[in-house]
Amino acid sequence: MAGPARDELLNEVREVYAELAVRPVERNCTGIAQCCSFRVNGRTPFLTKGEALVAAKAWRASGRKEIVLPPDGSCPFLGRNGRCQIYEARPFGCRTHFCEAAGGPYARGEVRDLIQRLESIDHQLGGSGGVNLATAVTVGMSELDAHSDRGEVNRKRHRRGR
Repeated sequence: MAGPARDELLNEVREVYAELAVRPVERNCTGIAQCCSFRVNGRTPFLTKGEALVAAKAWRASGRKEIVLPPDGSCPFLGRNGRCQIYEARPFGCRTHFCEAAGGPYARGEVRDLIQRLESIDHQLGGSGGVNLATAVTVGMSELDAHSDRGEVNRKRHRRGR
């Protein structure tokens, strides 16, 4: 799926994130990045296709062209400054995560409806459920590249009058 329909679904993912932000659940992300040390804490977020594409677009917008897994097993979006480089586009799992410093995980019942919306978007985009962060975003970036390449070919054809 490409174009306006895909963009509309990605906006829906962003709406899920916005709705989560206004829910009255006590959270206090202090940005200490302990939760971003996947190898240390033994947990890696899994993303739906919509989340992966939103993250990939944010990563691309920051000038990055690929996902590089750090040797220490931390999140590939964690900058040298210890901050998330795609914080506004960070996945749902990063928002509802297991970080004790931020208040621990959300209870599933508090976010079940949002999870179901993300799963529905995943299905509409042709996804197959949650995929680990690095793989999901790498695939998402490839998909963005493929659509971008097709768009460029179509623009060139249009300019040549084909």
